[in-house]
Amino acid sequence: MSFCLPLPGSVQACFGTAGTADAGVPPLDLWLSPQLQQALVAGVFLAIGWQVGAWQNRRRDDRLRAKREEDLQRALLAEIRAHVVGLEQQMPTPDDAAILIERVATGDLLPTLPQHSNDRIYAAVIAEIHILPGAVIDPIVIYYRLLSIMEALAADLRRIARRDTERAAQMMADYLSLMEETRDTGLHVMRVLTASLGGGGAAVERMYNEDAKAYGDELSRQLPSELAELRAGLDRRGVSNRSSDPRGR
Repeated sequence: MSFCLPLPGSVQACFGTAGTADAGVPPLDLWLSPQLQQALVAGVFLAIGWQVGAWQNRRRDDRLRAKREEDLQRALLAEIRAHVVGLEQQMPTPDDAAILIERVATGDLLPTLPQHSNDRIYAAVIAEIHILPGAVIDPIVIYYRLLSIMEALAADLRRIARRDTERAAQMMADYLSLMEETRDTGLHVMRVLTASLGGGGAAVERMYNEDAKAYGDELSRQLPSELAELRAGLDRRGVSNRSSDPRGR
């Protein structure tokens, strides 16, 4: 017993039970030659191999990028931490700062400011900083920008300290203020890098959100008392806190 199927070219393929002429013939041989079947199988395996290889390469690149990203952040954190510690040790108290500025103004003191060279790691990795999380890049760039401004201001101060003591005193005050700002920025960058190393960019975003919430809560607690103090001060001065609208609005 057998049955036939039409094929292109007015050819029929017949299939029968054991003992017939077409029994035991692989079905694909009726449509494709064995050579073409082998080529198709090889092509399928080759395409799968390409996909698997590309996936493995992406995984390897991602691991290398993550490792490099972590190494950069740890190196920058170490450099910034060392400099922030130095700034904290150099920061004078408000009274000492006032005395220092006065002595510079009178010409009694020629300021000898340290030569800051704390950006060697940053200068070495600046070409790769783009691989860091976006929330980390901005604070780092701002911190090292402040460092460069400090260095430029210190160089100008050393140059004019003998010629113009009054201007030197003003620059000394600016330098001390900039030193404090740089220290605070460095502490912030250290928090950002520590959070990023612990949980990546998502951890940094959570830190920012928590800081914003804490600031809002603190502002909400302080604002009523500050407004009350302001009203009390206006009342003591005899200033009405009511609107000038005669209807009281």
